[in-house]
Amino acid sequence: MDERVVYYEDPLEDDFAGTRIDTEPIGADFPFLRTGWLYDLLADLLYYLIAIPLVYLLTKGALGLKMENRKALKALRGQPFYLYGNHTQSLDAVIPALAAFPQRAYVIAHRDAVSIPGLRTIVQMLGAIPVPSDLGGMTAFSEALEQRAKECACIGIYPEAHIWPYYTGVRPFRSGPFRYPARSGRPVVAMAATYRQRRRIFGRERKPAMTLHFSQPMWPDPSLRPRQAQEDLRNRVYAFLKEQTDRPDNVAYIQYLPREEAK
Repeated sequence: MDERVVYYEDPLEDDFAGTRIDTEPIGADFPFLRTGWLYDLLADLLYYLIAIPLVYLLTKGALGLKMENRKALKALRGQPFYLYGNHTQSLDAVIPALAAFPQRAYVIAHRDAVSIPGLRTIVQMLGAIPVPSDLGGMTAFSEALEQRAKECACIGIYPEAHIWPYYTGVRPFRSGPFRYPARSGRPVVAMAATYRQRRRIFGRERKPAMTLHFSQPMWPDPSLRPRQAQEDLRNRVYAFLKEQTDRPDNVAYIQYLPREEAK
């Protein structure tokens, strides 16, 4: 398989998703938590009757998706939990819905997810909760997450924030996204994406297929202060992601190198 090479400068901020959308500011007036009987009915119909079957076909066809240890999620069925994964595909936004099924899943998303004209309501019905662009929106954003957790939903978070397609490592990420389970005492599951070789078709190489590996549930340490507990959760999730992505059978399709090496 011929590897492509991508050079990066900042592993925390560089994004190679390949999409550019003019984002709108998201503040305290944004409807993070949309509800109402008609809205909820339409959202459930869209989510379960259209989105889930389509996501299944897309991930199986485009990514050859397999899941390992999904029983770890089944053990949490009926209670809220947070799902943290490494961010290597544009389809990552819909993977928590498939992983947690039949439990409802929501995903913390970049604000460009709700900046496409005419699609904001649909995207929110499918579970996107955008990160606010200023501190004024953080209270409403946090309240929306807590309400969805009270509804026993799965909340998907990609702490690396930016997409590096087919990346086979784990980029550094901060502990901030772990404040929610640390403060509420709710369980966390780590979800590591790795890639495996696919058979040729008509003699041509194919992009590697994705395998998701789920950790056993992790709970915040009640003996620690909230800030320490979120750092502890971050470290445990990072360790699991690193362990899985370091597997010798994790196939590299794109090689990511520091910009200095291009010189």
